[in-house]
Amino acid sequence: MQLLTVNLGRPTPTVHRPTGGTGIGKRPTDGPVAVTAPGPKGIGASGLAGDAVVNTRHHGGNDQAVYAYAREDLDGWERELRRELPNGTFGENLTTRGIEISGALIGERWRVGPRLLLEVTSPRIPCRTFQEWLGEQGWIKRFTRAAAPGAYLRVLKAGEIRAGDTVEVVHRPGHEVTVALMFQALTTRPELLPRLLEAGAALHPEARAKAEKRVAQTEGAQAARTQGART
Repeated sequence: MQLLTVNLGRPTPTVHRPTGGTGIGKRPTDGPVAVTAPGPKGIGASGLAGDAVVNTRHHGGNDQAVYAYAREDLDGWERELRRELPNGTFGENLTTRGIEISGALIGERWRVGPRLLLEVTSPRIPCRTFQEWLGEQGWIKRFTRAAAPGAYLRVLKAGEIRAGDTVEVVHRPGHEVTVALMFQALTTRPELLPRLLEAGAALHPEARAKAEKRVAQTEGAQAARTQGART
């Protein structure tokens, strides 16, 4: 399993964000890149030195410090869209080969290069900026339907990485909450939300809150039905 490229972005204006812009457009860089935990969401940005995150309210922070996408999935989109998609086009920091990212488990840990240790936290949820950047009609729905979202990771141990580094899965937790399952739970199949809690402490805090709310709603509805049956 290999890291094909490390991709960094600079702020680029968009129709909806003409002043602040977006850092989604990333390009491969040749030299080594330092990767560290950037700090909590809203304060911290990207975990990669030199990479821009403009909207820190919705992006970046410790639980979304690094975004990885598989070259195999980009190749699939190239065939479907009939256009070239260079590494970094989807806004990914890491373009990988040989890793089934959608099948990665929440809490799975990757060693990239000699020192960097990352932990899978959540899938990427498509937004309007992504659709505008790619310029494909109905892109949010198409991306959601494909359920190959790539993964966000947090930094457990800082380190430098560069293109060509090996990627090794050094830990797989004992549950079955994959990136793809979590993506479906957060988009098209909310009935799956309670299952996300099986991922334990590795689960993204925002996803945990949604899962716990769903559990509370379900238990409340069951209690109401039980009470109604007794009266």
